[in-house]
Amino acid sequence: MRIRLIVIALLLQISSVAQADVYEKTLGNGLKVIVKEDHRAPVLVQQVWYHAGSMDEKTGTTGVAHVLEHMMFKGTRKVPVGQFSKIIAAAGGRENAFTSYDHTAYFQQLHRSKLALAMELESDRMHNLQMAEKEFNKEIKVVMEERRWRTDDDPHSLMYEKLMATAFSEHPYHHPVIGWMIDIQNMTAADALNWYKSWYAPNNATLVIAGDVKASEVFALAQRYYGGIPAVKLPQRKAVGEATQLGIQRIVVKAPAELPYLIMAYHAPTLRDAEKDWKPYALEMLAGVLDGNSSARLNKALVRDQQVAMDVGTGYDSVARGPGMFVLEGTPREGKTVGDVENAIREQLALLVRDGVSADELQRVKAQVMAGEVYKRDSVFYQAMQIGQMESDGLSYKDIPVMLRKLQSVTAQQVQDVAREIINDDQLTVATLDPQPLSDKPRHTGGASHVH
Repeated sequence: MRIRLIVIALLLQISSVAQADVYEKTLGNGLKVIVKEDHRAPVLVQQVWYHAGSMDEKTGTTGVAHVLEHMMFKGTRKVPVGQFSKIIAAAGGRENAFTSYDHTAYFQQLHRSKLALAMELESDRMHNLQMAEKEFNKEIKVVMEERRWRTDDDPHSLMYEKLMATAFSEHPYHHPVIGWMIDIQNMTAADALNWYKSWYAPNNATLVIAGDVKASEVFALAQRYYGGIPAVKLPQRKAVGEATQLGIQRIVVKAPAELPYLIMAYHAPTLRDAEKDWKPYALEMLAGVLDGNSSARLNKALVRDQQVAMDVGTGYDSVARGPGMFVLEGTPREGKTVGDVENAIREQLALLVRDGVSADELQRVKAQVMAGEVYKRDSVFYQAMQIGQMESDGLSYKDIPVMLRKLQSVTAQQVQDVAREIINDDQLTVATLDPQPLSDKPRHTGGASHVH
């Protein structure tokens, strides 16, 4: 009972925060502006989300969304090459960008007094980007090197890339966000400029401002800096999907590595209607039951009790423009094989499908999920991220409290039912890493963020 009361209290707290002080307005050119007021600290975050990612690319130009992200820091007529980042840094802020399958986003985090500066810079490059051939030729080499150290020289990333290319034979999630190397090598400045002119427009973007701001001030500044940018006729998006998989698929990736590795990925649904759907919420709870904490089922059984694996985990994201994957992965302990890990995972999945989960077990997972949401809401950056992702991936920020309520209402029966449906070999792709001798060459190092 105590855990249930904690869950209810956390849910009420999160829902009130999610709904409070959020304002929206759509400018005449189609730009949607969403403001999340949070006056706890004198900081703000500006994020511009373009509703175009690598899934919108055409065959032969994979990676162009990510390449353009790099080029967005290469100057306009008003702000020369390299000055964007320097201006933000001089103002005491930080900035960066990221590209995904579904969207591309740019952000700055600054003192509350610098909102006009951030808007002036970001709105300028929304429609005044210069695509200098010289700068493109330099940056494309940077992207090729990034692909080498992030994917080609990283065995786990390489495995995931090959797994996605196998699991999705028809959907554009088949292609890596960073692009295939051959496409990057053959890309031209004209390809990047065409992408920019096609998708970078106010009527294909959401502007999110979170932090110590007033909505009325934000809307006035947004009109001043973004309001004059003309809308464009966007390319027609054709419906894309993935045919039903007709049987288990297995791939072996041979790459220099210290240890073998296993990834198992089942096709799974993602949210389309926050109120009516139930399977994505049940899958979130299933992931928590299996891998929500150190005492969750997989860690307890495979790492502590059976000592088959050094580590094990699950992954599932319910919010995406395209279909989802329910992923399980692990590293065998010395003397064990990926086959041993796979069999042990299958045993745990079979137990769950057969016997279900207890009410107490589910309540603990819910409490952990809700506590995590409370913790993340201490960050204005996370608040803006959540709003931007929802708006860019076919949902609405207004669905956030709905999702939290639906997560809390998931039943043990629903978790068992969704496990029965999803845990099916006909929907499974398995990738195993066959370690090859490590090279004597020093490996590239790098962080998760771009440096512009």
